[in-house]
Amino acid sequence: MSGPLASESGALPRRGEGDLALQVSDLSFAYGDTPVLEAVSLAIPAGEFAVLLGPNGAGKTTLFSLITRLHDRRRGEIRIGGFDVRRQAVQAHARIGVVFQQPTLDLDLSVAQNLAYHGALHGMAPRQARARAEAQLARVGLAEQRRTRVRQLSGGQRRRVEIARGLLHAPRLLLLDEPTVGLDIASRRDLVEHAHRLCREEGVAVLWATHLIDEVRPGDRVLVLHRGRLLADDRAEELIARLGVDTLGEAFDRLVAEGEAPCA
Repeated sequence: MSGPLASESGALPRRGEGDLALQVSDLSFAYGDTPVLEAVSLAIPAGEFAVLLGPNGAGKTTLFSLITRLHDRRRGEIRIGGFDVRRQAVQAHARIGVVFQQPTLDLDLSVAQNLAYHGALHGMAPRQARARAEAQLARVGLAEQRRTRVRQLSGGQRRRVEIARGLLHAPRLLLLDEPTVGLDIASRRDLVEHAHRLCREEGVAVLWATHLIDEVRPGDRVLVLHRGRLLADDRAEELIARLGVDTLGEAFDRLVAEGEAPCA
């Protein structure tokens, strides 16, 4: 078997898992003797916007690092589009785009040059990368800035370039780790709306990590992570109703208070 769906060993995704953009099963991780994640399991289908909500230090960035294999010493399984990130790494990571918490654009290159470099890393021909870059920049409203050096852009514009770059290779899953840190209210609102639009219009699954409750919209799926444990996985309104409170903030506070015991 060859082609984009074949793994290094010739295996296809497991039956029934190909429609899941991300599947994490019983995932645990520790830094030395310090546990950071404990038995985390979640599944995100294509086209869904899911918020990974937790305070600083909850384990959100560690979870993203394991999904992207920046860290790898862990227990459990991670699949992207049905492909195991260890045994089928090429296929798995061809289906993921990432916007990290810390900016990673080259400030001295133009917007177009940054995207062209990303395309080359994914093995795209220059013409294909250029066409996709133009399409993605148009979607984020930056087509006119394609020749502008990144350092001349605002913080919100740089984040939109990072999203365009993350989508250049047409991934099924987009990870965004605290993407609105340092942005003004209007830029934050614009990014949240753009991520939702990607889910609605392009079928991209989005996992949006944040500690800011006001970034959760009605109908969003909310995964509450605290001290490495997944305390809730529900729609925002259903979580509020189940806990008998009036706001998501109150629901979050109650879950965090109940989960204060450290990981065993």
